Amino acid sequence: MAAVCVRSLGQVGRHALLRQGCKTGNVSIPAARISLQGGVRAYGTGGTGFRSKLFSAAPLRGGGRTLGCAFLLGGGIGLYQTIKFTFTRHFAEQDTDTPVTGPKLTLYQYKTCPFCSKVRAFLDYHGLPYEIVEVNPVMRQEIKWSKYRKVPILMVDETVQLNDSSVIISTLKTVLVSKGKTVSEILLCYPEMKSTNDSGKEILEYNNKYWLMLGESEEQQLYPEKDLRKEEMTWRKWADDWLVHLISPNVYRTPAESLASFDYIVREGKFGTFEGFFAKYVGAFAMFIISKRLKARHNLQDDVRQDLYKAVNDWVSAIGKKRKFMGGEQPNLADLAVFGVLRVMEGLESFDDMMENTKVKNWYRRMEKAIQQHEGQN
Repeated sequence: MAAVCVRSLGQVGRHALLRQGCKTGNVSIPAARISLQGGVRAYGTGGTGFRSKLFSAAPLRGGGRTLGCAFLLGGGIGLYQTIKFTFTRHFAEQDTDTPVTGPKLTLYQYKTCPFCSKVRAFLDYHGLPYEIVEVNPVMRQEIKWSKYRKVPILMVDETVQLNDSSVIISTLKTVLVSKGKTVSEILLCYPEMKSTNDSGKEILEYNNKYWLMLGESEEQQLYPEKDLRKEEMTWRKWADDWLVHLISPNVYRTPAESLASFDYIVREGKFGTFEGFFAKYVGAFAMFIISKRLKARHNLQDDVRQDLYKAVNDWVSAIGKKRKFMGGEQPNLADLAVFGVLRVMEGLESFDDMMENTKVKNWYRRMEKAIQQHEGQN
């Protein structure tokens, strides 16, 4: 590399060699070692060597020697400064092209949780690197440090905690689209709100969690058509308030399906030996019973598959035949949410039935490809 710089400055010569190297970060910067002894070749227009006509004249005495030394010293210093400037400019340009390292993201999750799957779908689609901490669903020791005892939890640089899957996604998307806003600043726009549900249980909700905090120009860039933002918010909410409630009644529909589901949960989750055995058999029976209560609570049909089929076909109809995704050519946040919820059924009978008996397959496969290839990275 340095040899190219020297040649571009006028063929410094054989003795301007690069051998020693020093490291800055992951970049190896060679240091020039330049010899000014003997018959060094010319690097200007002085003919065949550094000893041009000035040095080919009769030997100089006294002050002449001083003048010669001064010339050598001045030339050496000038050469050094020129090469130094070239290196400095080169690596300054190189630093400009180096991508900025993003914040450290750590996701605390259950792998089979649909809300956690939503967050993973978002992170993977946008190519955001993150670490996973699988939480033991029985003891939950991995999140004992948190007052918020649910998953997913996303930690940003080990200092900022994001709770609730939709808040996590809205916050990160706002950061990606907006200019100069930090996670902490945006998080203030999603305040916690305590309320009581129909059963009298206190629940924690978040205001504005389906809303992105964008400026006018940013909003126009992300939602070029008038109703796209409203449509995205509507279907994100639908995924949380309706679609997710169809998962348990379907994957625990029969004793056999319930056992198969818990076999998958135990294999993919973080359980001890005894906990795994207990969860697989006792949990499978318990969830089979609970799924019947969930069916009644959400007014589902006796054959809960029909509710799943209808919901999925409603989603496909909302996308329409002219769009690849609800977001158009690329998935939007509603696409990622619905995909994340449905993905937790993969490998189970309910998933196979859904793919065979609905129109969702083509959209689902396109989503798989987009997420695997991190198509939202740019």
